[in-house]
Amino acid sequence: MQKSKADEEEYWNSSKFRAFTFDDEDDEFTRLKESKRAVNSIRSLVEEEEEDEEEVEKVSWSGEPVGSISWSVKETASSLRAAGGAREPGFPKINTTPALPRSNSGYSISSLFKGKPKAGSFQSMSDGFSDASGRSFAPELRKPKCEYKDYSGDWSPEETVKRMQQGKEVSLERFRALQDKLLLLDQAVGGHDGNVITAVLIYLKKSLCQDVLFRKLVSRETALRHYVHFLKEAGQRRVLLELYRTLGKMEEAALLQYKEHLKMKDENSKRDFLKTCLNLPFPPDDSVHIQDHFTLLERQIIIVANDRQLESGGQVEVISKCPRKASILHMPLITTLYYCCVYHYAEPEGTYSSPSNIRKTFRIWSVLSVCSVFQLSERQYFLTALDARSKLKSWSDLDQLMTSKNWLGQTRRKSPVAFSRVVDILHKNNAPSQVLQLYLPLVEDSELKLSLAQKLKCHDVVIDIYKDLKDRQQLLGYQRKMERGSAEEKKIEELISSSQIRWKN
Repeated sequence: MQKSKADEEEYWNSSKFRAFTFDDEDDEFTRLKESKRAVNSIRSLVEEEEEDEEEVEKVSWSGEPVGSISWSVKETASSLRAAGGAREPGFPKINTTPALPRSNSGYSISSLFKGKPKAGSFQSMSDGFSDASGRSFAPELRKPKCEYKDYSGDWSPEETVKRMQQGKEVSLERFRALQDKLLLLDQAVGGHDGNVITAVLIYLKKSLCQDVLFRKLVSRETALRHYVHFLKEAGQRRVLLELYRTLGKMEEAALLQYKEHLKMKDENSKRDFLKTCLNLPFPPDDSVHIQDHFTLLERQIIIVANDRQLESGGQVEVISKCPRKASILHMPLITTLYYCCVYHYAEPEGTYSSPSNIRKTFRIWSVLSVCSVFQLSERQYFLTALDARSKLKSWSDLDQLMTSKNWLGQTRRKSPVAFSRVVDILHKNNAPSQVLQLYLPLVEDSELKLSLAQKLKCHDVVIDIYKDLKDRQQLLGYQRKMERGSAEEKKIEELISSSQIRWKN
């Protein structure tokens, strides 16, 4: 709505502000306050006059961005020149004459007050003339363009990868098309930099549909390996599981699901979870492994619950004599076997805690070339039982453990390990010399047998070895080491005086 000329003259003639004259006192602060009051007084009028006008983009004659420091300086200088050119540079006054011509600087007063700049233009100066009197009139400072060139440039995929390798900031958001993103990934793979490849894959993960990304990674083996490693390190199990299923790698997906049991602490929850894993598409060998794991944990739960009741009632002597120090839950098979050899060695084969039952259930029959966690060789079973019974000083059980019968019914001592190893285990468990002398003669190597017998002070074994060697001088030298009147000295004397032995020296 336009005001008539008479109304405008009446407004300006009745204004409380004085018109501009060259006789005003040269006080920049006074002029600044007058300019601010003048602007605030005509704000409502100007907004009403410019209500229907289009917004004008802020462009100066010099081409400088409106709002910058250089623009502010030039505008101030031009205003002073228009006023006479002889005054000092300062904040320009607003002419309060009846006519309000538009400024030649390229911006309108309406845009100055409305504060609605067009897209691409700089911030409106209206922020500086807000109602709050404490706001600064200085234009907002912008960063120089040189600070944006490292990540706002229109770099090609190859240049972007090179800059990433140099540690410079780049923007991957400009790669919007699928082909550009794939070209960027191929360039990253060609650069053989794992960090760059992972960074590009993270961007593709955020900007692409999951199914599309998976399909594109099928033909890119290197990128696929990096992506799988990234998902594992980031703990994104569900995404990795979907990736395996999309690629048709069902065995890897099943193994990933199976590994979830490692996070479970409760034995019953883990047992139920392992039961569900029995139906996963594992290879035949792995299926046996999962079945043994489930069977072992189920048996451990039963054994621990039963032994807890026996311990509270004091019904088992060995538990009272050798209290349990730790639980066997979630322990390996060999630990469970050792536990059962200590506390349940004499139990019949039909019980879950019997070592014989464990031996049968987990197929411990012969020496296996490759043994898993849930499969033990006969050698491992023998060493475990030997060590457990030796710690309890149950020497009679050892003879039973190493006694076997041939097809003719004849018995003999047999061991899946060398008898020198058996003697060493017995000695470490403080076995008496009577026990050691039973197994020392079974050592096949004569020199090793003699060395062990002398070390362990098994005198009868040493005397028999010298006798078999028919070494009279060694026997006489060993006699001098024996105590006077001891049984060993008398035995050596009888052997030396025997006429049935043909001595070599």
